[in-house]
Amino acid sequence: MKPIFITGTGTDVGKTLVAAIVTEALKADYWKPIQAGCSDGTDSLFVANMISNNKTKIYDELYLLKMPASPHLAAPAEGRKIKIKEIIEHLPKTKNQLIIEGAGGLMVPLNKKKLMLNLIKKLDAKVIIVSKNELGSINHSLLTAEVLKHEHVNVLGWIFNEEYKNYQEEIGAWSGYPVIASVKHLPLISKETIKAEAEKMLPKLKAIL
Repeated sequence: MKPIFITGTGTDVGKTLVAAIVTEALKADYWKPIQAGCSDGTDSLFVANMISNNKTKIYDELYLLKMPASPHLAAPAEGRKIKIKEIIEHLPKTKNQLIIEGAGGLMVPLNKKKLMLNLIKKLDAKVIIVSKNELGSINHSLLTAEVLKHEHVNVLGWIFNEEYKNYQEEIGAWSGYPVIASVKHLPLISKETIKAEAEKMLPKLKAIL
């Protein structure tokens, strides 16, 4: 079973929120191999606190870095180097569906030579793109889609977060990738709201997997 990789059109577009919803919907396992910046808690901890089912397993980060910066800067600050080979070697061995959350977007550097995109391709993962409905999101979204097409990556579709001008259907049509779901603004983020969003999303996820 190929992992599902959650990537985004940039930083702070809602990848972790979407990852929690998808993980809950599929009762999948979750892994964020690279966490850069952990003073306010980790994404793994957030997902763990939002899951209601008893099947999901949360795997520890391979690179837990203090600096809230691009991994290629955060790792050397602690005398470390991120290696795709090491990530592949530590890929969780599970028979359950595995959700992997990336750091930032596709073109985020992991080290001086490799990008997040290189990791996705090496994992041979299926990709869900997270886009935040905000000013500028059309450009960021379509550029992300073009890179994935050019690199022949297996894209399951889009999950949109928040609401601004409801660009999602246009972006889906222009990119050629299906819209899986749209997560409207959640005034309260809790186990209950995550579970409710997961239940709404599950039929479409099942249809594309």
